[in-house]
Amino acid sequence: MEPQSTANPTFEIHDTGDTGGEALIAGFSEFGLAGLTAVDYLVQQLGLEPVGHVTAPDLPTITPFDEGAPRHPVRLFSADSVPVVVLVSELFVPATGARSFSDALLSWTADADISETVVLSGVQMPHAEEDHRTFYVATDDYRRARLEDADVPPMATGFTDGVKASVLARGIDSPLRACVYATPAHAQPQAPDAEAALRLVETVDDVYDLGVDTGPMESFASDIQRHYQDLAERIEQAREEQQPEDRMYM
Repeated sequence: MEPQSTANPTFEIHDTGDTGGEALIAGFSEFGLAGLTAVDYLVQQLGLEPVGHVTAPDLPTITPFDEGAPRHPVRLFSADSVPVVVLVSELFVPATGARSFSDALLSWTADADISETVVLSGVQMPHAEEDHRTFYVATDDYRRARLEDADVPPMATGFTDGVKASVLARGIDSPLRACVYATPAHAQPQAPDAEAALRLVETVDDVYDLGVDTGPMESFASDIQRHYQDLAERIEQAREEQQPEDRMYM
């Protein structure tokens, strides 16, 4: 069989069958790496264990490693006592693969009886100092279930793309409760935007009552600086190559 074109890549999800939770919280390799840093921090602070991974046979991939040990670039984590499953994606998912990735992911969440899908995202946007907070874009049923008493304002206007857009679009006309938590992020060539990641962690901790200790975030971001430095440069290069000029995204 001929391999499928990378313009329409396929994704396969492999799990141990031990996943469980009310919501999937995902962070991806994208601008500022705030969402990715936030979910990585959640895994560390909540003591989550690996329960699965995602493969993309048709995409050029990366294989991250630490202390000489390789790992899958897209991984799933959970724990019996924690009400969320966390997805950590160090693999850049191009816009051409967003639909097939979200289709595979949401098919898996349906099978796993996970009713909510949340994406954490740092976004490039003009903003003032008072905008350094987390905003939401969410389906009506998610807002009713999670945000009526939360101190999180809606994102005023705009549009999104990629995996975030695909997840939100699926949630509009289906039982899926979907939300993107977004915060302004800054591109830093030497490190991810730790302040933006902290805002995302605090928001998720508040909404889902996870009991996360946010105190070590600054030192955590410093620890992973070396690992994410090259990744940030790769993601920014790929982002510039794939997006046309004069377009604004959240």
